[in-house]
Amino acid sequence: MTLAWKTLQALDASGAKVVVMARAGQDLSKYGVRYSHLGFVYRQDTSDGGHVWRVLHKLNVCGTAESGIYRQGLGEFFLDDLWQFEAAWVALNPQAEAAMLKVLLDGPRSLVLHEPRYNMVSYPWSQKYQQSNQWAIETLALAMTAGSTEPVTSRTQAQAWLQRTAYQPTTLTITPLVRLGARMTKANVAFDDHPDEKRYADRIETVTVDSVFAWLKRANLSAGAPQVLR
Repeated sequence: MTLAWKTLQALDASGAKVVVMARAGQDLSKYGVRYSHLGFVYRQDTSDGGHVWRVLHKLNVCGTAESGIYRQGLGEFFLDDLWQFEAAWVALNPQAEAAMLKVLLDGPRSLVLHEPRYNMVSYPWSQKYQQSNQWAIETLALAMTAGSTEPVTSRTQAQAWLQRTAYQPTTLTITPLVRLGARMTKANVAFDDHPDEKRYADRIETVTVDSVFAWLKRANLSAGAPQVLR
Protein backbone atom coordinates (compact mmCIF):
# COMPACT_ATOMS: atom_id res chain seq x y z
CA MET A 1 0.00 0.00 0.00
CA THR A 2 2.97 2.29 0.56
CA LEU A 3 4.04 1.71 -3.03
CA ALA A 4 0.48 2.41 -4.21
CA TRP A 5 0.44 5.68 -2.27
CA LYS A 6 3.79 6.78 -3.69
CA THR A 7 2.52 5.90 -7.17
CA LEU A 8 -0.67 7.91 -6.70
CA GLN A 9 1.29 10.97 -5.60
CA ALA A 10 3.67 10.67 -8.55
CA LEU A 11 0.81 10.28 -11.02
CA ASP A 12 -1.02 13.29 -9.62
CA ALA A 13 2.14 15.37 -9.99
CA SER A 14 2.85 14.14 -13.53
CA GLY A 15 -0.11 15.71 -15.30
CA ALA A 16 -0.64 12.45 -17.20
CA LYS A 17 -4.02 10.89 -17.80
CA VAL A 18 -2.86 7.48 -19.05
CA VAL A 19 0.37 5.62 -18.31
CA VAL A 20 1.68 2.13 -18.92
CA MET A 21 2.47 0.79 -15.45
CA ALA A 22 4.69 -2.21 -14.65
CA ARG A 23 5.25 -4.22 -11.50
CA ALA A 24 7.90 -6.76 -10.45
CA GLY A 25 5.61 -9.63 -9.59
CA GLN A 26 8.02 -12.48 -10.37
CA ASP A 27 11.79 -12.83 -10.30
CA LEU A 28 12.72 -13.09 -13.98
CA SER A 29 16.27 -11.82 -13.57
CA LYS A 30 17.77 -15.09 -14.85
CA TYR A 31 16.17 -14.24 -18.20
CA GLY A 32 17.39 -10.65 -18.14
CA VAL A 33 13.87 -9.32 -17.56
CA ARG A 34 13.22 -6.74 -14.83
CA TYR A 35 9.42 -6.41 -14.71
CA SER A 36 6.90 -9.20 -15.17
CA HIS A 37 3.56 -7.52 -15.79
CA LEU A 38 2.02 -4.30 -17.04
CA GLY A 39 -1.35 -2.62 -17.23
CA PHE A 40 -2.88 0.70 -18.22
CA VAL A 41 -3.35 3.18 -15.39
CA TYR A 42 -5.74 6.02 -16.16
CA ARG A 43 -7.26 9.01 -14.44
CA GLN A 44 -11.04 8.99 -14.11
CA ASP A 45 -12.85 12.16 -13.06
CA THR A 46 -15.53 11.89 -10.38
CA SER A 47 -18.83 13.75 -10.03
CA ASP A 48 -17.58 15.77 -7.06
CA GLY A 49 -14.81 17.38 -9.13
CA GLY A 50 -12.10 15.02 -7.95
CA HIS A 51 -10.55 12.02 -9.61
CA VAL A 52 -9.42 8.46 -9.03
CA TRP A 53 -6.75 6.31 -10.66
CA ARG A 54 -7.81 2.99 -12.11
CA VAL A 55 -5.84 0.08 -13.57
CA LEU A 56 -7.08 -2.00 -16.49
CA HIS A 57 -5.07 -5.15 -17.05
CA LYS A 58 -5.27 -8.81 -17.92
CA LEU A 59 -4.84 -11.60 -15.36
CA ASN A 60 -5.19 -15.35 -15.49
CA VAL A 61 -7.16 -17.20 -12.87
CA CYS A 62 -4.57 -18.58 -10.45
CA GLY A 63 -3.24 -21.96 -11.55
CA THR A 64 -5.24 -22.02 -14.76
CA ALA A 65 -4.93 -21.10 -18.42
CA GLU A 66 -8.08 -18.95 -18.35
CA SER A 67 -7.84 -15.17 -18.15
CA GLY A 68 -9.99 -12.07 -17.81
CA ILE A 69 -9.69 -8.30 -17.98
CA TYR A 70 -9.80 -6.61 -14.59
CA ARG A 71 -10.44 -3.02 -13.54
CA GLN A 72 -8.79 -2.34 -10.17
CA GLY A 73 -7.38 0.35 -7.95
CA LEU A 74 -3.69 0.99 -7.43
CA GLY A 75 -3.74 -0.81 -4.10
CA GLU A 76 -5.10 -3.99 -5.66
CA PHE A 77 -2.57 -3.78 -8.48
CA PHE A 78 0.32 -3.96 -6.01
CA LEU A 79 -1.27 -6.43 -3.57
CA ASP A 80 -0.24 -9.46 -5.61
CA ASP A 81 2.71 -11.02 -3.79
CA LEU A 82 5.33 -8.90 -5.52
CA TRP A 83 8.90 -10.11 -5.77
CA GLN A 84 10.15 -6.54 -5.35
CA PHE A 85 8.22 -3.49 -4.20
CA GLU A 86 9.08 -1.53 -7.29
CA ALA A 87 7.00 0.01 -10.06
CA ALA A 88 7.86 1.66 -13.34
CA TRP A 89 5.65 3.67 -15.64
CA VAL A 90 5.76 5.41 -18.98
CA ALA A 91 3.43 8.24 -19.94
CA LEU A 92 1.97 8.17 -23.45
CA ASN A 93 2.26 11.04 -25.90
CA PRO A 94 -0.85 13.26 -26.23
CA GLN A 95 -2.24 11.45 -29.28
CA ALA A 96 -1.76 7.97 -27.81
CA GLU A 97 -3.04 9.11 -24.42
CA ALA A 98 -6.28 10.50 -25.86
CA ALA A 99 -6.86 7.45 -28.05
CA MET A 100 -6.16 4.99 -25.25
CA LEU A 101 -8.30 6.83 -22.71
CA LYS A 102 -11.36 6.42 -24.93
CA VAL A 103 -10.84 2.66 -24.97
CA LEU A 104 -10.12 2.40 -21.25
CA LEU A 105 -13.37 4.18 -20.39
CA ASP A 106 -15.37 1.98 -22.78
CA GLY A 107 -15.78 -1.50 -21.27
CA PRO A 108 -16.87 -3.35 -24.44
CA ARG A 109 -14.11 -1.82 -26.60
CA SER A 110 -11.42 -2.81 -24.11
CA LEU A 111 -12.51 -6.44 -24.51
CA VAL A 112 -12.56 -6.58 -28.32
CA LEU A 113 -9.12 -8.20 -28.67
CA HIS A 114 -9.15 -10.22 -25.48
CA GLU A 115 -8.37 -13.93 -25.92
CA PRO A 116 -9.19 -15.88 -22.73
CA ARG A 117 -6.76 -18.73 -23.52
CA TYR A 118 -3.77 -17.62 -21.48
CA ASN A 119 -0.13 -18.56 -21.93
CA MET A 120 2.59 -16.86 -19.91
CA VAL A 121 5.06 -17.13 -22.81
CA SER A 122 2.70 -16.84 -25.77
CA TYR A 123 4.26 -16.18 -29.17
CA PRO A 124 3.66 -12.53 -30.16
CA TRP A 125 2.67 -13.32 -33.76
CA SER A 126 0.17 -16.09 -33.06
CA GLN A 127 -3.50 -15.89 -32.09
CA LYS A 128 -3.70 -19.23 -30.28
CA TYR A 129 -3.02 -17.79 -26.83
CA GLN A 130 -2.56 -14.35 -25.32
CA GLN A 131 -0.59 -13.23 -22.30
CA SER A 132 -1.17 -10.07 -20.28
CA ASN A 133 1.40 -7.78 -21.89
CA GLN A 134 0.36 -8.99 -25.33
CA TRP A 135 -3.26 -7.97 -24.72
CA ALA A 136 -2.06 -4.51 -23.70
CA ILE A 137 -0.10 -3.70 -26.85
CA GLU A 138 -2.70 -5.27 -29.14
CA THR A 139 -5.33 -3.09 -27.49
CA LEU A 140 -3.09 -0.06 -27.93
CA ALA A 141 -2.99 -0.92 -31.65
CA LEU A 142 -6.80 -0.93 -31.68
CA ALA A 143 -6.89 2.47 -29.98
CA MET A 144 -4.28 4.08 -32.23
CA THR A 145 -6.02 3.07 -35.45
CA ALA A 146 -9.59 3.99 -34.45
CA GLY A 147 -11.11 6.34 -37.01
CA SER A 148 -8.42 5.62 -39.61
CA THR A 149 -8.92 4.08 -43.03
CA GLU A 150 -7.57 0.78 -41.68
CA PRO A 151 -8.86 0.36 -38.13
CA VAL A 152 -7.73 -2.66 -36.16
CA THR A 153 -10.65 -4.98 -35.40
CA SER A 154 -8.86 -8.33 -35.00
CA ARG A 155 -5.75 -9.69 -33.36
CA THR A 156 -4.24 -10.48 -36.75
CA GLN A 157 -4.58 -6.83 -37.75
CA ALA A 158 -3.25 -5.66 -34.39
CA GLN A 159 -0.14 -7.81 -34.74
CA ALA A 160 0.41 -6.55 -38.29
CA TRP A 161 0.26 -2.97 -36.98
CA LEU A 162 2.73 -3.81 -34.23
CA GLN A 163 5.13 -5.23 -36.79
CA ARG A 164 4.76 -2.13 -38.98
CA THR A 165 5.59 0.07 -36.01
CA ALA A 166 8.72 -1.98 -35.27
CA TYR A 167 7.68 -3.79 -32.12
CA GLN A 168 10.36 -6.37 -31.25
CA PRO A 169 9.65 -9.11 -28.68
CA THR A 170 12.15 -10.32 -26.13
CA THR A 171 13.93 -13.58 -26.91
CA LEU A 172 14.29 -15.84 -23.88
CA THR A 173 16.68 -18.79 -23.82
CA ILE A 174 14.66 -21.70 -22.41
CA THR A 175 16.12 -25.19 -22.63
CA PRO A 176 14.10 -28.33 -23.45
CA LEU A 177 14.31 -29.57 -19.86
CA VAL A 178 12.95 -26.29 -18.49
CA ARG A 179 10.23 -26.22 -21.15
CA LEU A 180 9.19 -29.78 -20.32
CA GLY A 181 9.09 -29.09 -16.60
CA ALA A 182 7.08 -25.90 -17.04
CA ARG A 183 4.60 -27.55 -19.40
CA MET A 184 4.05 -30.48 -17.05
CA THR A 185 3.65 -28.46 -13.86
CA LYS A 186 2.02 -25.20 -14.94
CA ALA A 187 -1.31 -24.97 -16.73
CA ASN A 188 -0.59 -21.41 -17.87
CA VAL A 189 2.63 -22.23 -19.77
CA ALA A 190 2.69 -23.66 -23.31
CA PHE A 191 5.14 -23.60 -26.20
CA ASP A 192 3.12 -25.12 -29.04
CA ASP A 193 2.34 -21.73 -30.59
CA HIS A 194 6.04 -21.00 -31.20
CA PRO A 195 7.61 -21.83 -34.59
CA ASP A 196 9.47 -25.14 -34.46
CA GLU A 197 12.74 -23.72 -35.76
CA LYS A 198 12.86 -21.18 -32.92
CA ARG A 199 11.55 -23.47 -30.21
CA TYR A 200 14.04 -26.25 -31.00
CA ALA A 201 16.82 -23.67 -30.93
CA ASP A 202 15.72 -22.73 -27.36
CA ARG A 203 14.65 -19.27 -28.58
CA ILE A 204 11.31 -18.34 -27.06
CA GLU A 205 10.00 -14.95 -28.14
CA THR A 206 7.36 -13.25 -26.00
CA VAL A 207 6.07 -9.83 -24.97
CA THR A 208 7.88 -8.46 -21.93
CA VAL A 209 7.56 -5.15 -20.14
CA ASP A 210 11.13 -4.31 -21.08
CA SER A 211 10.39 -4.82 -24.78
CA VAL A 212 7.20 -2.74 -24.56
CA PHE A 213 8.97 0.19 -22.89
CA ALA A 214 11.69 0.10 -25.54
CA TRP A 215 9.11 -0.04 -28.33
CA LEU A 216 7.05 2.87 -26.95
CA LYS A 217 10.16 5.04 -27.18
CA ARG A 218 11.19 3.70 -30.59
CA ALA A 219 7.71 4.23 -32.04
CA ASN A 220 7.44 7.74 -30.54
CA LEU A 221 4.39 6.72 -28.52
CA SER A 222 5.82 7.69 -25.13
CA ALA A 223 6.08 11.10 -23.53
CA GLY A 224 9.38 10.52 -21.77
CA ALA A 225 11.62 7.96 -20.13
CA PRO A 226 10.32 5.33 -17.69
CA GLN A 227 9.80 6.56 -14.14
CA VAL A 228 10.78 4.14 -11.36
CA LEU A 229 9.20 4.08 -7.91
CA ARG A 230 10.34 2.10 -4.86
